[in-house]
Amino acid sequence: MRSGSKILRSVTAFLSATFLTTGVLFAQRGPQPTTPRESDVTKVEAVLPESAPAKPQKARKVLIFGHAGGFVHSSIPLGCKTVELLGKKTGAYDSVISFDPALFDKPLDEFDGIVLVSTTGDFLNDRTDKEKSEKRRQALLSFVEGGKGIVGIHAAADAYYDWLPYGEMMGGYFSRHERPDEKIAVVNEDPKNPINATFDGNGFEFADEIYRFLPDPKSLSFGRPPAGAKQVYDRSKLHILLSIDASKHNNPPAGADLPVAWCHEVGKGRVFYCSLGHNEFVYYNPMIQKYYLAGIQYALGDLQADDKPGEKTAAK
Repeated sequence: MRSGSKILRSVTAFLSATFLTTGVLFAQRGPQPTTPRESDVTKVEAVLPESAPAKPQKARKVLIFGHAGGFVHSSIPLGCKTVELLGKKTGAYDSVISFDPALFDKPLDEFDGIVLVSTTGDFLNDRTDKEKSEKRRQALLSFVEGGKGIVGIHAAADAYYDWLPYGEMMGGYFSRHERPDEKIAVVNEDPKNPINATFDGNGFEFADEIYRFLPDPKSLSFGRPPAGAKQVYDRSKLHILLSIDASKHNNPPAGADLPVAWCHEVGKGRVFYCSLGHNEFVYYNPMIQKYYLAGIQYALGDLQADDKPGEKTAAK
């Protein structure tokens, strides 16, 4: 009995370690949860900003999309609700929350921006219709290239490793992470950028599930990247806003370029990405709420911000 318990503990430890170091081991079974806990929503509401950093140039409408084709983060419903409440409270935009990929079968003209909340895997795919899946992909890419905005939150970078235009649009592919509460020292790489205004020109300490964007394709999500998959993250092609000082908390690998947030133009449109958002508590942090609101307004074209690529240097 003791040896059996020891084996069980060993297996459990192995699975936990595998999950923490490779990202995803199992995906959600059954319908994806879409409703956040009321207690979490109450915490979000308690710290919502009173106003937006920019006045909308016109009435804005945002699609908040939360369907995950791979691992399903428990924080997705709260992340979606937070984005909705930020627009409603400040008047920055109206919004629609959806978990249905079929929405991309219709014209997206009514929306000015799309916020992807931890949309892992092939989140737009129709499992029985390859042609329809391809059209949905193209609809997303055409949306931003045509002049509109995309915002990626956390695991939006853990998707479509076999479709390089998506990775290039988002700015990089997730490769791995450590524990879900890893402490980091965040470097404010562009203190004067209005997207970073909430940090008052400073860096800050934070803890969350911190993504790496390493160059080795062998380290991509699940440890099993599709044939031909490669990392597309390239600092010279992005405007890095936040990164990690690995020397402060010994975040491995020391000396690597560890970005947290960036923005860049894609075609005529704009993309803002931030990897923070694994844990529910991220969404009721007032500083991060303001940060995502600023990123959304940048993507919508209402907050004018420097997004020229390659002007910052890698953090220590």
